[in-house]
Amino acid sequence: MPKQTFFNLPEQKRKILMEAAEKEFTRVPIFEASIANIIKMANIPRGSFYQYFADKEDLYFYLLDEKLKEGREDFIVLLKKHKGDIIDALTEMYNRFLVKLPDEEEHNFLKNAFLYATHKVEHSLMDFFDFTLNNERFKEITGLIDKQRFTIEEDKDLYHILQIVTAVAFRNFIEKISKKMSDEEAMKHFTFEIDLIKYGIYKRDQ
Repeated sequence: MPKQTFFNLPEQKRKILMEAAEKEFTRVPIFEASIANIIKMANIPRGSFYQYFADKEDLYFYLLDEKLKEGREDFIVLLKKHKGDIIDALTEMYNRFLVKLPDEEEHNFLKNAFLYATHKVEHSLMDFFDFTLNNERFKEITGLIDKQRFTIEEDKDLYHILQIVTAVAFRNFIEKISKKMSDEEAMKHFTFEIDLIKYGIYKRDQ
């Protein structure tokens, strides 16, 4: 997490630093990124950088977490729109994500995050719904989900459902960029896989 000195900066200065960081992490994966390039683009001294962040990893994960936070908020809006249907909400969210993606910088930033993921990056991405049962945001989401659609009986099991469907979306995106699939192909694969979860892979007893 950033140090308090970062949050004490004027909003415009924080924005400039974040934009510089995103450009560098878009250009190359985190392990190749250069603090020198970031501070040059942000026009700040190297010493100031370390007053805000411990290192480039600290800056990277803050930037990544902010992007994931935006995604979580979008999911809540869609969950309300789809009256608690978690599958329909995630499907629309993923479709919007693919449509929005053509922005080259956004694409490259996410490509570097997914294709060159360290264990810590994977942990951040897979914990898209990083909530515990005592977390107010998790309680908000579980309150919105139509639980009557599921065979589960306890809220704590919803966490695992969220993890599973999120993993499908992330794996699908990795396949899309590694195989250079079109949005239509990626969405077709995603819908097929998510329907397997929704309807099950075993035949129902006759």
